[in-house]
Amino acid sequence: MWPYVVAVLLGLFLLRRWHRERQTVLRLSEKHVLITGCDSGFGNLLARQLDARGLRVLAACLTDTGAAQLRAATSNRLQTVLLDVTSSKSIADVTAWVRERVGDQGLWGLVNNAGIAIPTAPNEWLTKEDFVKVLDVNLVGLVEVTLSLLPLIRRARGRVVNVASVMGRVSFFGGGYCISKYGVEAFSDSLRLEMRKFGVKVCVIEPGYFKTMITNVENLEKNFHASWKKLPEEIRASYGESYLRQFAGTLKVLQKGYNSNLSLVTNCMEHALTSLHPRTRYSAGWDAKLLYLPLSYLPSAFTDALFGLFYPKPVG
Repeated sequence: MWPYVVAVLLGLFLLRRWHRERQTVLRLSEKHVLITGCDSGFGNLLARQLDARGLRVLAACLTDTGAAQLRAATSNRLQTVLLDVTSSKSIADVTAWVRERVGDQGLWGLVNNAGIAIPTAPNEWLTKEDFVKVLDVNLVGLVEVTLSLLPLIRRARGRVVNVASVMGRVSFFGGGYCISKYGVEAFSDSLRLEMRKFGVKVCVIEPGYFKTMITNVENLEKNFHASWKKLPEEIRASYGESYLRQFAGTLKVLQKGYNSNLSLVTNCMEHALTSLHPRTRYSAGWDAKLLYLPLSYLPSAFTDALFGLFYPKPVG
């Protein structure tokens, strides 16, 4: 008897959630959305996707080339602006630019997508500056952009969509990337609680491994070798040349699991911006749902043993 009751209740719960998530926000064509990191990858695809749906996209790019290419591929509704999220002046200038365009209605959506992964390597191979370079873009820049635009978002009772990662749930490689994504999760959680009474929703996107510039194997391998060359002889002797070769080789193994369907991520972003009842968190990709998310709830001893299988053995 009880199994049937549980099955019926679960079915009703899923049906209700499906119905709620299909309800969309009204008058989307009047709403402005600012997306950072639109030169390539998720940001670029999302800008084109939202433009095709009729939203007023404000696409922030790092380069003139990226901005020009995006404008050529979209409608005249989409507007581009140059933004360096590590520069307070650039953020202030873009905030003023956005304010002019959204007027009294405010900014409906902010998608904090800009991010980098390099430098990354075993922690001992890196310097403080290596960590700071990544944290300035992925975390500190994200926080400053959000705080700068928050009054406009509150005015619209809109959305903040922060791009974290499965590496904000489990961390198994060194450098600032995983640290920054854990930070994005924490910032999003506190901001979500603070903004509830203002009618602002804060969502987190947690992609698995997708084929983007961040996961480009050639760039990551060059980065490993550059970090290795800067190391003191004592540290290099402790790890050994074979460690470097095997560590770089692990990338090629991981590359086979990269997902090239970026729309799995941008569809989550679009839902977070357009659904009347967005989710708090979106896990994008089957590896995120079936591997990394479950692993994040397991004992550290288990995950250490699993991830340790991919680590080479040092000489010393």
